[in-house]
Amino acid sequence: MGSVPGGDTGFLSPPQIPALGQDGVLQALVLGEGQCSDLGISEEQLRAQEEWEALEEIQSGLGGTSPVPPPPISFAEALQHFQSSGLSQSRRKVRGPGRRGGLSVLLRCLGGPPRLWPQLRGERELVLAMAQCALDDSEWVHMRILQTIYRQLTRSHRGCPRYGAHWEELGFQGVDPGTDLRGTGMLGLMQILFFVLDSRTLSLAREIFQLSQHETQNFPFCIMSVNITRIVIQALREERLSRECNRRQQVIGVLNDLYAAAFLRLFRLWKRQCGTVADAGSFLKELELSTKKKPRQLLRSLEAYVSHSLRPSSPPSSSSQIHFTGICDPVVELEGDSRLI
Repeated sequence: MGSVPGGDTGFLSPPQIPALGQDGVLQALVLGEGQCSDLGISEEQLRAQEEWEALEEIQSGLGGTSPVPPPPISFAEALQHFQSSGLSQSRRKVRGPGRRGGLSVLLRCLGGPPRLWPQLRGERELVLAMAQCALDDSEWVHMRILQTIYRQLTRSHRGCPRYGAHWEELGFQGVDPGTDLRGTGMLGLMQILFFVLDSRTLSLAREIFQLSQHETQNFPFCIMSVNITRIVIQALREERLSRECNRRQQVIGVLNDLYAAAFLRLFRLWKRQCGTVADAGSFLKELELSTKKKPRQLLRSLEAYVSHSLRPSSPPSSSSQIHFTGICDPVVELEGDSRLI
């Protein structure tokens, strides 16, 4: 069926069914096929209506034509979905590259980063498999993740269409977030989900999102997030995070904290240096270097931020967050930040 975009919302206009109101359509669907002709409803008109209803269901991303939005999803529930779903096709892609070359083995023997402990390699494979998993409209959990991210950032209690300009307002490049996840897959969305749900980082996520909407210092929040996820994935692949993962005996927790720490670093750079979109490339290069060379220092910076934000104060709202009030406000250095490159 041909389609013509309808304004900024990305919805299509419903097919015209002459001389047939909505009540008539419902009545026709309840009546048998033989009785439809008595109402003057052709089979072609019924097919058009069915196609439109199917299209509405796909576009809504809400799991049906019901106006009730899907329930929010926790990070733990979303992770459980990926753990139980197998991701067999994505795991095959992860296992595809094969063994390391002799030069890599030699460099490791000469003092390179340590290898990840065997008991953590399954978790590492799950992370890389999620990065290979594309956003799928037919996966209910995927749609719940999208909806939860939207509602947490916008503070809205209502759902939103699967496609539309509202995603550009969150910092995606177009009307479909799925097209911006190349290289990070569902891991890109999972890290945003973690960022906007974790009680330690929610206020930071909203501060950064607020800065991304600034008149002159704006930047695409979600595109920047995906780039940070890509940097973290590469650090994991290069074994740059193995020492920290072994120390904490986990992979996903380290990746999420490093992602948040890198976003915190970007936030401070952007404010301190009056950043604009033109500076994004150089800032991301600095983040990549810090993530690979000094991940522990980035993590200490996040720990200091969390400790500071959770410290009791009077009034409690005055110092629990880093507030963005102007373009080039001075930023108070927290413990551990001055050692970053």
